[in-house]
This record gives sequence, structure tokens and C-alpha cells, in this order.
Amino acid sequence: MPPVFAHGALRLYLLALLESGPKHGYELIKALSGRFGGTYSPSAGTIYPRLGKLGEEGLVATHTEGRRTYYSITPEGLAELNSRRDELAGVENDISASIRRLADNLRQDIKVNMRGRRAELAATAEAARRNVDDMLVAD
Repeated sequence: MPPVFAHGALRLYLLALLESGPKHGYELIKALSGRFGGTYSPSAGTIYPRLGKLGEEGLVATHTEGRRTYYSITPEGLAELNSRRDELAGVENDISASIRRLADNLRQDIKVNMRGRRAELAATAEAARRNVDDMLVAD
């Protein structure tokens, strides 16, 4: 399976998710999963290293509350995000196209499975009719 995000696109998308306010890592994972309709859910091993790299680059700041670390976009991160809005729109388009492809494939799989189920039901109904006919003849 090809990567879900092109090189650097997840990094950009994380900045976009943080634009609306601070989030902890699990919130970001759930936001990504929700955006993909549950068909893609990045692992912690994918998200946290990228957040760490964004922090090293000064694009994301962290603060801790209890056991949770919250990530927020910095002014530098917002400047990068603003300078790459066109690229972000492309990422959004790619995500939408990916979701459409997944939905189309799912619809096709359901159609094929339904045809198979209908055939099985018809065969079962025919066998039941034959059994009833055989029992009636035997009486």
C-alpha cells in the first residue's frame, strides 16, 4: 500500500490541525482518523516523532498538563503554514480523492458480496422448497 501522505504532507497537515488550538497527540491521531473516515489511523510511532521534529524546528511548542503533553503551533509554525496554504489545499484534495476511492472500492465490494448472498439465498430457498415437496410426496 502506498504511503497515505506524500513526503512532508503529514507535517504540514499536523500544523493545520494545531492551528485551531493546542491538542495532545491522541487528539491529533483521532482527528486524522476522523478525517479519513476511520480508514486510516496513524500510529503513535508516526505522529510523535513528527511532532518532536516540528518542536525542534520551532514550529510547535509543548506544555504539559498532568500526564498529557499538549502541542500548539508557534508564530513560526503559523508563518510556515500560511506560506504553504496552496500545498495544504493539495493535501486536502488528495485526502478527499483517497476517501472517494476507498468509498468506491467499498461500494463495489458490497455489490459483489450482495450478489453472492442473493445467489446463496435463492439456492437455499430452492433447496427448502424441494425438501418440502419431498416431504409432501412421501406422506
